Amino acid sequence: MTTDASHNDRPTLSGPTIELRPLEKAHREALLEASADGELWNMKVTVVPGPDTVDSYIATALAGRDTGSVMPFVIVRRESGEVLGSTRFWKIDRINRKLEIGHTWLRASAQRSGVNTEAKYLLLTHAFDVMSAVRVQFTTDELNEKSRAAILRIGAKQEGIVRHERIMPDGRKRNSVRFSIIDTEWPLVKESLQRMMAR
Repeated sequence: MTTDASHNDRPTLSGPTIELRPLEKAHREALLEASADGELWNMKVTVVPGPDTVDSYIATALAGRDTGSVMPFVIVRRESGEVLGSTRFWKIDRINRKLEIGHTWLRASAQRSGVNTEAKYLLLTHAFDVMSAVRVQFTTDELNEKSRAAILRIGAKQEGIVRHERIMPDGRKRNSVRFSIIDTEWPLVKESLQRMMAR
């Protein structure tokens, strides 16, 4: 993981069916259209941009990119160009070669379709094989059973529960579950993800 200013903080990551493209202000309407598929902004266990929050959501992501601590993406179906959701690297620590994958959400019609597996494969491949990460972590709401199961399914190990890790928009003090994949585990995780995608 390079520590100088020349690193590419806006890569496009391409897979068989999706691309992860750098998030830009111009994606505002496409993000709103995607999050309206299921009215995802009403979810209590994750934060998804809605009509009242999309501008601050994008501004926060782009401000993080300017500091080098965040790499935000939109998830795009290659065949149609349709925006399916968003994800990002954040808490990027280039000195210690670690980062977190998070802020991931998909429009309701793209869930349980293989898109999430492919997105995680693209992100993890870039983190370990391009950025030379030694640790990639994931954090999700203790109450979010679907997300916890999905993170375990891709091969991450649960490390523990961080109590009152953040305050949600509705004021709830959230306990978060932390997971990770480390560099020595990545080859087996990569093979497993490739098999999942082939199915």
